[in-house]
Amino acid sequence: MKLSKFKFDLPEELIALHPAQNRDESRMMVVDRSTRKIEHKLFKDVTEYFDDQDVMVFNDTKVFPARLYGNKEKTGAEIEVFLLRELNREQRLWDVLVDPARKIRIGNKLYFGEDDLLVAEVIDNTTSRGRTLRFLFDGPYDEFKQTLYSLGQTPLPKFIQRPVQPEDKDRYQTIFAKHEGAVAAPTAGLHFSRELMKRLEIIGVDFSFVTLHVGLGNFRSVDVEDLTKHKMDSEQIWITEEACDIVNKAKTNKRNVCAVGTTVMRTLETSVSTQGFLKPFEGWTNKFIFPPYEFSVANRMITNFHLPLSTLMMMVAAFGGYDLTMEAYKEAIKEGYRFGTYGDAMLIL
Repeated sequence: MKLSKFKFDLPEELIALHPAQNRDESRMMVVDRSTRKIEHKLFKDVTEYFDDQDVMVFNDTKVFPARLYGNKEKTGAEIEVFLLRELNREQRLWDVLVDPARKIRIGNKLYFGEDDLLVAEVIDNTTSRGRTLRFLFDGPYDEFKQTLYSLGQTPLPKFIQRPVQPEDKDRYQTIFAKHEGAVAAPTAGLHFSRELMKRLEIIGVDFSFVTLHVGLGNFRSVDVEDLTKHKMDSEQIWITEEACDIVNKAKTNKRNVCAVGTTVMRTLETSVSTQGFLKPFEGWTNKFIFPPYEFSVANRMITNFHLPLSTLMMMVAAFGGYDLTMEAYKEAIKEGYRFGTYGDAMLIL
């Protein structure tokens, strides 16, 4: 499968800059793979497609305020530091991306906040933009973390071209976010409100939670035409025994298992038995799913409308079928659906 097959013209005005007023009132396109029928609904109508003992699998990762702005010592030049992951708690070491990178060298000190509240030293180069920082902070760990996060901003993707606003703190987070460690939200989960979860529970839908700490690799552009040569960034995942039991019971009873988002789908497909059952797992995944691909666990998927040439769109095309997915995307553009993180949803049956 070639990269160029995922190119399409997306009018810029269709990239959502803000979330829908209410979480569950985004639009939702329903695509049926067996009949090839496409319907247009609101997200809260998702209840019409699920029954007692069906399962929805969610990613309960929690986004932290990963984007910091600071200044370089001596020159005072403004730099952006994007926190990727904590490497060592005791030594306050973090894996980060810096911008502009060419001016940030080993030994440089970076200052953050008013009165230089926080100082970091560059101790290693990891990639062209990647650095390892040691934060110089004397107080206890909790105080350090609080200081760091008070200086950080909600890490909206770059394609949302506007300043971060107070509403983003709440809306760029699912209502079931629990385990901190993501630098991007699992976007399909953003459509679920407390009321909708309650209505699904009343129907008898079971919920299973897995964790994948979403990394920036989701937004990394693919620069090879032959997709078999693209390498995904590794992301940390946890699949508990309990999550497996809920999913496997549904599979045994021939009920529907719906992956809420591409991150959930990737997590499920990382740890599967030869019979197609989910297995407990703790570790890392760099699984890259693109057509053609045989899915083992979920038979349904909820996802957003993704940007052209993105690995997220490739996975959706693998699940929905390439031709039907492209047809659905064409229809979405014609109907003015909103794309991206804060955009509308698609339910693939």
